[in-house]
Amino acid sequence: MRKARAILGGSAMALVLAGAALADDGTIKIGVLHSLSGTMAISETTLKDTVLMLVEQQNAKGGVLGRQIEAVVVDPASDWPLFAEKARELISDQGVDAIFGCWTSVSRKAVLPVVEELNGLLFYPVQYEGEESSKNVIYTGAAPNQQAIPAVDYMADELGVEKWALLGTDYVYPRTTNTILESYLAGKGVAGGDIFVNYTPFGHSDWSRIVADVVALGRDGKRVGVVSTINGDANVGFYKELAAAGISADDIPVMAFSVGEEELSGLDTANLVGHLAAWNYFESADTPENAAFIQGWQQFTGDASRVTNDPMEATMIGFQAWVAAVEKAGTTDTDAVLDAIVGVEVPNLTGGTATVLPNHHLTKPVLIGEIREDGQFDIVSQTDPVPGDAWTDYLPASAVLTSDWPGKGCGMWNSQTESCVQIQSNY
Repeated sequence: MRKARAILGGSAMALVLAGAALADDGTIKIGVLHSLSGTMAISETTLKDTVLMLVEQQNAKGGVLGRQIEAVVVDPASDWPLFAEKARELISDQGVDAIFGCWTSVSRKAVLPVVEELNGLLFYPVQYEGEESSKNVIYTGAAPNQQAIPAVDYMADELGVEKWALLGTDYVYPRTTNTILESYLAGKGVAGGDIFVNYTPFGHSDWSRIVADVVALGRDGKRVGVVSTINGDANVGFYKELAAAGISADDIPVMAFSVGEEELSGLDTANLVGHLAAWNYFESADTPENAAFIQGWQQFTGDASRVTNDPMEATMIGFQAWVAAVEKAGTTDTDAVLDAIVGVEVPNLTGGTATVLPNHHLTKPVLIGEIREDGQFDIVSQTDPVPGDAWTDYLPASAVLTSDWPGKGCGMWNSQTESCVQIQSNY
């Protein structure tokens, strides 16, 4: 039983609750685990604010189970081991019933053993490399079959790309995604020599040699396309170098998986116009649901220029799915909520519905957007909702795996041996 010192009551009055435990018998606590300092703060602070907005809105409706929701915010400071420490603090010390957080895959993997050990519940809102399914995680961002694979298909079918430059920041998400894409492209008949793969550290700034290598890939007259898993401010130098080399989107199109409205809002978009991004949501989506979400966000922040983005929508879907599951279960108990959440449907912001699947992923539409000069996207392609695949069909070891938590109680069910693999090698 807990006692609240304060209720989140508006953007100006929102109270970040961290550190010392709070108590009020009427509240339900949730944790917010996003970097508010360090290299990832530029992206993650927005998601912290998104959760606070959702809490405020839900509390205005009466909360959940007739109780107000209290957000406990901590700062893991872009430090991956600190994510694990803060997750343990949220569950063991603060007693939260669910955590909304993490951005990078390395932060999620740091938290994973903690939520599994303590039977916590994590809602993870960012596109990722797949190859994972945990009982204690609901993955509300895109798996590769909901972003990377359709993006490559679009570039091949609509843009005529024949040769591929897979450029990424050097960490688990780009490496695993590109491994999947290499296998996928090879299965489509693309020769190994027509695929160029390169990784650079966070914050990389000297792109001249890499851009020259990409340009050289097209010397035989075949059209080259770039698939970019470059993260953070390294994108600024990359796009500038393309422009300096006289390369436009018409010459070598770039399809980005980590560049959205939030990133574009801080960039000079003159060098980016016509390049592409693949997400499950763009702010430019013309639906009543999206218009209401944007209005609510700008009202909450008090800033009519604040943009929305894909991880914000994924955060919203996860939060609404948690609320629906708690109301369905009649309790915030983790096991009961997990039993209730599979099959829950939540309206997304692009006109469809997100459904929580037995593998703890979602159904999500795939959108391709073309960057405009104003930093928004023209949506040039949109699919019906695609079921998220925890285990890719394009790596032999993964192709035989499925995930079914309510049916088999297993995140790695081997369909050949008809047995559950107990330990995931990528944990």
